[in-house]
Amino acid sequence: MADAILDVREISVDYLTRGSPARAVDHVSFELRPGEFLGIVGESGCGKSTLLFAIAQLLSPPAQITGGEVIFKGTNMVELREKALRAIRWRDYSVVMQSAMNALNPVKTIGAQYADAMRAHQKISKDAILERSREVFALVGIDPVHLRSFPHQLSGGMRQRAMIAMALLFSPDLIVMDEPTSALDVVAQRALMVQIKELQRELGFAIIFVTHDMSLVSHFSDRLAVMYAGRFAELGPTREVFASPMHPYTVGLFDAFPSVNGPKVYIGGIPGAPPDLAALPGGCSFAPRCPRAMALCTGGEPEFYQVAERRVRCFRHGPEGGDGD
Repeated sequence: MADAILDVREISVDYLTRGSPARAVDHVSFELRPGEFLGIVGESGCGKSTLLFAIAQLLSPPAQITGGEVIFKGTNMVELREKALRAIRWRDYSVVMQSAMNALNPVKTIGAQYADAMRAHQKISKDAILERSREVFALVGIDPVHLRSFPHQLSGGMRQRAMIAMALLFSPDLIVMDEPTSALDVVAQRALMVQIKELQRELGFAIIFVTHDMSLVSHFSDRLAVMYAGRFAELGPTREVFASPMHPYTVGLFDAFPSVNGPKVYIGGIPGAPPDLAALPGGCSFAPRCPRAMALCTGGEPEFYQVAERRVRCFRHGPEGGDGD
């Protein structure tokens, strides 16, 4: 993809524990176009947030990138030192954390934190700082009076919008979001997602959005990646993935998600539990839980097969197994 703003190539992340290393992200590759909205979903512990932090170069011990590249605007960020990374964070790409209360400094006003971020990247006057702070507050629908507020004085939804406003201070090309709506009620979630999508259309930035909520990505993302045991199980246009999921794990996730429309149907689940990342089973990592597993599935690892505009890690869609039983 020649016009990709982000090219993640075979990235791997290990948690280096006293025992065997736990591989939380295992040779993940994908590309992101300017202005694209990529959703990443999966069960808790599948490696979604670790992948996001690896892309943003925000991992801390015992997590460590053990292979691969993260090419952002032509530069491999894995090779950059912290000083070089600080120069492009917030300016070229920014991060919205899962919990805004934990991400924001509790002893500084929102305005003071915006000022710190802007002064870290450029020489700027107080008047210019105030003007830009008011501009980004207006973008997310917050009264500028709250620039003088401390984080604990804002509601959960306002704190998340304040974090999104902070992420927009320099009009970055990429914003990565780690479950930014998880602490909000469904009404606030919907309002925030509509606002994020409108801002993306207006400003043109790309988004990587990590969540476990299928309903959010079904309405707002352009492409969807389904992650399992540190790898992408399926990747493709969101509407196509929802209309006809190809990987048995994707089917199981969708079957476990209730619908508010249509007739009542049985809400299923995926049997078993996610594997131990420090001791993955041989062959396909989903095979022990898969209702459609074949003998082939335990003998080797499936490739990430290209099927039209989608990719799927399942032998049934490769030349080895076809789609038969």
